[in-house]
Order: sequence, then structure tokens, then C-alpha cells
Amino acid sequence: MRNNSFEISKGIDWVMVLIYVALVTIGIASIFATTYRDEEVVKGFLSLSTDYSRQFIYFIICLIIGSFILLTDSKFFTATANVLYAVGIVLLLLVFPFHTDVKGTESIIRFSGFQLQPAELCKLFVTLALAKYLSIPDVNFKKVRSQMIASSIVLFPALMAVLQSETGLALVYFSFFLVMYREGMPSAILIIGFSLAILVVLTLLINKDVLAVLLTLVAAFTINELKLQIKRNRQLLYSIVLIWVVAVGFQRFAVPYIFSNVLKPYQVQRIYATVGKEMEIDESTMSEEDIKKMEDRKKASSYNVKQSKIAIGSGGLWGKGLLKGTQTRYDFVPEQRTDFIFCTIGEGFGFLGSVVLLGLYLLLLLRIINMAERQRSVFSRSYAYGVASVLFFHIFINIGMTIGIVPVIGIPLPFMSYGGTSLVTFTAMLFILIRLDADRQMILR
Repeated sequence: MRNNSFEISKGIDWVMVLIYVALVTIGIASIFATTYRDEEVVKGFLSLSTDYSRQFIYFIICLIIGSFILLTDSKFFTATANVLYAVGIVLLLLVFPFHTDVKGTESIIRFSGFQLQPAELCKLFVTLALAKYLSIPDVNFKKVRSQMIASSIVLFPALMAVLQSETGLALVYFSFFLVMYREGMPSAILIIGFSLAILVVLTLLINKDVLAVLLTLVAAFTINELKLQIKRNRQLLYSIVLIWVVAVGFQRFAVPYIFSNVLKPYQVQRIYATVGKEMEIDESTMSEEDIKKMEDRKKASSYNVKQSKIAIGSGGLWGKGLLKGTQTRYDFVPEQRTDFIFCTIGEGFGFLGSVVLLGLYLLLLLRIINMAERQRSVFSRSYAYGVASVLFFHIFINIGMTIGIVPVIGIPLPFMSYGGTSLVTFTAMLFILIRLDADRQMILR
């Protein structure tokens, strides 16, 4: 603990704290609006018998945790980063023997009426551990060894999340590659990653033989345009040919294999629905029960997004009012208190309310980035960019899936969606950053 705890307010970014309080308050109000029914008696926020009251208690707990973090010397987080990461890995491993199946996910440990989702909490530990590693003076992203270690810190928890049927949370961990890029990872790695993602989409939209021909034409055109450079450097030709071979092989063999043997059918179905394609089902290899499940999930996936769009669109410019929405109040939108909480804002407060909420998130992200750039230590800067990357990914994907531009992968909207583990994780991430920023004038860590 800090010896001069009476100086807790010194250097604290209170604007950041106010934005946090505003977002959580809006979240609790939205949860109340989606769960309260006219015939019910309004129960107190300390009753623990409703979702909004439990979320309010989580908020109180988070404020206590946040206060404790602000009273802690920032060097504590650098000293314990690796230990906390190890604790997170242990928790992820404990999920396998002790998990509880909740709505198809196997990533939750339940005890004494409480639920813990280690894959969610581990985002905080990965952010700290990655920042700790990147702050080591010997780390050089020009070396393959540094790239491999940093990637392993991120990808191991992601793999654990996939094995626990939490593909959505696993994808969040890839946002940490933006932090590595900021700290010197070659841009070629990010370009390759984005190129592969685009190639996956093209594989779904275009016939594989036609796509192979198009890739060949692109390679031939590139070689023709760079023929003068190729004459001086034959390695360039070999590189283009290698990229062409990898691209064709990836779209013809790797993508079909991943979709058939790695991803689950409902996940593939959601991806197809997002790009506006019908998933081809080989019924000869499936039982009648599996076919029925696939059809039910297909209907559910399209239904969720359809109702979400109706709810947001029905809000118009000004909205219907907090307790006057029909789509969100009468359970037309599934998971409206968690994954689809944004629908409540869209329907209740309309376009203007949605813009205000997005403005708060934008202000938060810009403030974090500004905070990152004024840090004097690599650890604090890397940690700040880690927080910004995770928040941006969650915000973009969550809101994107409610309006149908990204697959429904089931990740919470930061500070707003119902859930104790999620709220505690995001709160701790933000308040640790505020503490690090307040101590930025200290000796470099």
C-alpha cells in the first residue's frame, strides 16, 4: 500500500473515472429497462434478486477494487505481472475438471452461487504479462525469439479459451498484436494476418477454382509490373511465387479444413450468415438430430440479428424512452442484457442516444491512447495500449454484431453488459492504468 495514501487524488485522471462511472450507470439502467416488467414491484438495488440489483452490487465491489488499486503503489503491478499471469493460466486449466455448462459454453466455474469465467479475467493478466515482457531491455522484435515469446504469452490463453468453447473471447486476445506492432513488431506480420482474414472472406464468397484463377492473375500481373526489379533481384520473384503458393493452398485446403474440423458447426453458420451466404450442409454425414440442431441454430442466429436491427431501427432519432421500448422489454431480442445490451440504447434513446454512447467510448479510447503516449516507461505504455486494444475490439465486435456486420460471437460490451467477471476485469484494467499514469513521473520501471 502507498505510504502517502492521503495523496490518492494526486495525478489521478478523474475525467477517466467519470467516464467509467457514466458507462456503468448507463449499463445498469439498460439492464433495468430490459428486465423490469410493469406488473412487478420495483425491488431495491440491494435485494440481489434481480439482474440490475446484482449488477449494482458488482459495481459497488468494483468501486472498492478500484479504490484499492488507486491506493496501491504502481510498482506492485510490474512486480507481480508474471505471477498473476501464472495464476490466470492455473484458473484456465481448472476450468476443464470443474466447469459448468452454461448456454453451450464450458468456460465457467461456479461455486457458492457465484460464477467465474477465467478466460474473461485472464485478459487483464495477459495485458500485464505482455507489458512486463515488452519492457525487458533485451526484447527485440527483429529477432524471431522475441516474436515467438510475445506471441506465446497471448496465444496460449486464447487456445485455452477455444478449447472451452469461447471462440469469441479467444479472438479478443489477437488484439494484443496491435500492442506488439506499436512496440516494434514488423508490420509485415500484421499485413499477413489481415491478408489471411480477407482471403478467408473471399473463399466464402467466391468459388474456390475461380478464386485460384484470380490469385494466379494477380501474381502474374505483379510479376509483370515488377519485371525490372526482378531482373536485379531474383529473390523478389521467389517471394511472389511463394506468396501465391501459400495463398492458393490456404484457400483450397486450409480454410476448408478449419471450417470442417476446427470450428464448430454453429460458429461456421454464423460466419456464413455474416457474409450473406447459406452454409452448405452435407446431410449424408450427419444424424437427423444434428441436422435439426443446425437448422435451429441457423434460425436462431438470423432471428437474433433481425430482432436486434428492428430494435435499434425502431428507436428513430430520439428513441422511445427508457421503459417504453417493445423489442427489448418483451424479450424479442435474446441476450439483451448481455451481448445485445446496445439494442436497449438504440431503441430507448434512438440515434442521438447511440451517438452519445459511442462518443463516450471514443473519448475513453482517445484518452487512453493519449495517456499511453505520455508514459515514461515501456511497461506503462504497453499496458495502456493493451487496454485500448482490448476495449476497442470489444466495442467494435459487440456493436457490430448487433447491427449485423460481424458474426455473433458473444462478447460483452465493456462496462455495460451484465456480468460480474466482465465488469471486474474491465474495471481493474482501467484503474491499474489510471494508477500507472498517476505515477508516470516516478523512476522508469
